Order: sequence, then C-alpha cells, then structure tokens
Amino acid sequence: MTTLYIDRKETELKIESKTIVCFISGERQRPIPLLLLDHVVVSSTVQFKSSVLLKLSEHGICVTFINPRNSKQQAMLAGPLGKNPNIRLAQYIAQQNQEASEVIAQQLIIAKVRNQRRLLEKYLITRDDLRFPLTQAVQQLAQSLKTLEQPVSVERLRGIEGSAARVSFIAYQAILPDALAFTGRKRRPPPDPVNACLSLAYTLLHVRATQQAYAQGFDPMLGFLHEPKYSRDSLAADLIEPWRPHVDEWVLELFTSRKLRQQDFTTDQGSCLLGKAGRQQFYSSYEPVLKVISRGMRLQLFKLKKALLSQQEEALDETSVS
Repeated sequence: MTTLYIDRKETELKIESKTIVCFISGERQRPIPLLLLDHVVVSSTVQFKSSVLLKLSEHGICVTFINPRNSKQQAMLAGPLGKNPNIRLAQYIAQQNQEASEVIAQQLIIAKVRNQRRLLEKYLITRDDLRFPLTQAVQQLAQSLKTLEQPVSVERLRGIEGSAARVSFIAYQAILPDALAFTGRKRRPPPDPVNACLSLAYTLLHVRATQQAYAQGFDPMLGFLHEPKYSRDSLAADLIEPWRPHVDEWVLELFTSRKLRQQDFTTDQGSCLLGKAGRQQFYSSYEPVLKVISRGMRLQLFKLKKALLSQQEEALDETSVS
C-alpha cells in the first residue's frame, strides 16, 4: 500500500474502472490501481467530480488536502471507521481517569526521549567534531529518562518533554550546516529550510495518525498527554510523539547528505517554501519512512486498544462484584 502525492497545478483526477488517473494540463498519466493505494495527499488546486471521492472512500482510501503555504490548513476525508463502539467507550473512561491517563502519557514520553537519545548517539559515533555538545545532550536526555523511572504527573511530563525537545534541537543546530540558518524549532511560518521540512513532515505524520486512529475505532480528539482542545486531534498528537525523532533523523539526513539544498527553497512574506523539484525529492524520500512508521503506529494502537479494553473489563468486574 502506498500514498499518491499530487502537487501539480492544473491536475484533474478521474476514476477509470478500478484505477485512478491523473491528467496534468490535459496529459494523461499512468493509471494507479486503487488496490495499491491507502492515501491520497493533495497540496495544489485539483479538479475532480464528487464520484471520485466516493469511489476512493468506498475503497478505504483516505484523502488529505493541505495548503502548501500553510500546512496547518488541512482537511481530511477518512476511510472506513472502526466499528467497535467499546473502543471509544474504553478510551473515554481512561481519559477521565487521571492515573490511567498518566501511565499512558508517560509511556509515550519515555519512548520519545529514548528515540531522541538514540538519534544523538548515532551522530556521536560519526561526528567526532561534535563530541562535546552531543555528549552533553545525550547526558541530559539520559537524566530525563532517569526522572521518568518514577510516576510523573501529566503536567510535569509536558515540562520534561519540552526540555528534551529543546536539548535535541540545540544538538540539531550543531549537526546542520550553518548556511541553513537553523536556530531551533520555529513555526507559523517556518523561516528556514529545515523548519519548512519539519513542519510539512510532522503535518503528514499527524494526518497518518488521525487516519489510523479512526480506522481502529478511536476518537482522535481525546488524548492522554495532550489535553482536549478545540479543533485539535489530541490523540493523534499523542501518537506521533515517539515517532518525531524518526522524522527528525530523516530531515537531518536530507540536508547533511545534500539531497535538499538551499536552492530548493524560496521565501515569501517570511515563510520558507519548498520548490517544485524539492517537493518531488521530499515526497519520494519521505514515503518509505512513513510506511515503516505506519506499521509501528498500527501496533502502537493495537496495544493501546488491548490495554484500554482490558481496563474496561476489570472495571466492569469490580462493579459487578461490589
């Protein structure tokens, strides 16, 4: 299964038999069998009939629309939703239980900090010139993990996560070439090539988490680490935390290997934008990474589902006994 990325203007989508076909400026492209697709990402002006969306939904294919100039502007047509209502009921019960929420949230942050440390340890082996700052960062992350050996409140967890993120981004700044002008994580708008890629990559990861949460029967808006907030898929935000360092690693590789360069970007009203050639490199390189993460995320959701349903059964047993 794979993702079709559409970012060319004057594109029209049509369904032909059991395939989807793109017409770019009237020129017909190679048909793609619907059975091979699980996601379509549209980041440009595209023409299509409503029947195209219906057919994609019928085949369980998620469609995401993203504004290329502002990745926060997005809409999604989800595929089939999970059919077991007990999963959402168990999620609601756990979300209202402070102890249960803290356990789930702490597991997410432990996994994230471990992955951040693993990434910096990898660079510590290959970058002798950065031994001091990277060693310092690895030690700080190790201290965060030591703190997480004991139960921690959600509020304190957020502080630990924020501190670990700052440590990691300071290390990324040392790893990346000075010419990229990366001075830390900045959004709305991203001012430099690295932040532009991080924003788009995180957005696509978040969309994938929302899609999978729906498919497995969860409510994407009710999280455990991220509190419920208007217009935010808090569970999806929870799910992607352990995977952010994997995305960071991929973005660092894009620039340190010079697969993407400064000339692949333009700046418009203070916002750094990825150009056409750069987007092609970005999407083709990111898709294999997303495939691996998606498999891990499915397992992540399966384990969460199993744990929540088990807690629900235990609570019902205690109620019946009392």
